[in-house]
Amino acid sequence: MMERQYKESGIEWIGRIPKEWETCQLKRLLSFRNGQDYKLVESETGYPVYGSGGIFVHASEYLYDGEAVLFGRKGTIDRPIYVNEKFWTVDTMYYAIPLSTGDGKFVYYLGTLLPFNKYQTSTALPSMTQTILGDMKVILPPLSEQQRIASYLDKKCGEIDELIALQEKMIVQLTEYKQAVITEAVTKGLDPNAKLVPSGIEWIGEVPEGWKKTRIKSVIKLLTDYDANGSFADISKNCKINTGEPYAWMVRATDLENKRYGIIEGNNYCDFETYKYLSKSSLHENDILIAKRGDIGKSYLVPKCDSPMTLAPNTYLLLTKIDLIYNRYFFYYLQSRGGIENLKILNKSTTLGALYKDDVKAMHIPLPPLPEQHSIASYLDTKCSEIDSLIALKRQKIESLNAYKKSVIYEAVTGKTTIE
Repeated sequence: MMERQYKESGIEWIGRIPKEWETCQLKRLLSFRNGQDYKLVESETGYPVYGSGGIFVHASEYLYDGEAVLFGRKGTIDRPIYVNEKFWTVDTMYYAIPLSTGDGKFVYYLGTLLPFNKYQTSTALPSMTQTILGDMKVILPPLSEQQRIASYLDKKCGEIDELIALQEKMIVQLTEYKQAVITEAVTKGLDPNAKLVPSGIEWIGEVPEGWKKTRIKSVIKLLTDYDANGSFADISKNCKINTGEPYAWMVRATDLENKRYGIIEGNNYCDFETYKYLSKSSLHENDILIAKRGDIGKSYLVPKCDSPMTLAPNTYLLLTKIDLIYNRYFFYYLQSRGGIENLKILNKSTTLGALYKDDVKAMHIPLPPLPEQHSIASYLDTKCSEIDSLIALKRQKIESLNAYKKSVIYEAVTGKTTIE
């Protein structure tokens, strides 16, 4: 068998390609069309309506019936979707129909590698014009070879996706196990031989003898938020966010959820004068926060930070009575199955979500003696750290598998892997 000959493609991100392959513009492989506003579609029988990132609702009509590759026009522009059915697609996306020169699956795999960030027309909300997308330089193997590559990648990527799904399943299992460990510790303690008595709290059942049942209002000295610093007009007048000299990190639930700590890119900050004005909601390490808007049921422990911290909107700060409750025990209670579910039950909105102060204060909490709270929290610190380490390993495995999948696609669609 003769060794395959290669040539430079002239396309930086592709590099060398087989000598017999051509290069062309993407529009030679696909015919592009605009999506439409899904609100114009009457909902009756339900065909999928694809949006950015593959999210879909249902609609009664279909814009196209057959094979197509979907590309984002605004927002999520770097995640093509392969479709082969009746569908609509929203007006923030394009759908592209394969021409006689292009195999739909091959073009989809090629599309996952396109350097969208190099060509996007906006940095605030990434955008891609149809002209720019269609003019992108790509490779053009013979159609029969495109089909062989697509079949090969369907098999290889399917195998990798199964491995990724297995890792994701194990993450779900570990997360459920972690919550079970937390729930058991904050409701039954650490002594398996402890005498149990009725708690009087339905979701808890029995608790060790000597534990008390109380409400959150009895163990906190303050429940406050960003809005407590003044009237809407005063706050608007006195608060300068992301302007002036950065002094304090304005802590949001999304920062903590994504483990972005401090005055860094993606987080909000304020200057010294704003920080002083927001003194009623300044934060310190190990303070407890609860989401009051949006993702109800989420609670957070404020991390250590080199800069001063102050609370952003949409989150409550709970300051505890340290002679009654240990912050880390309190945090683990809020992370337990019952703590999360009780917060969700208190949600007063069916859309964005809304949690009110009096409802939080009225929540029941099992209260062991203070030394036992410390022991429980210490045990959970160690146990949860072990579980989190296992979850982190699974996430690293998923990242590695995704990187491997991308390399497999790249090697195949650029002809660096010879497929018989």
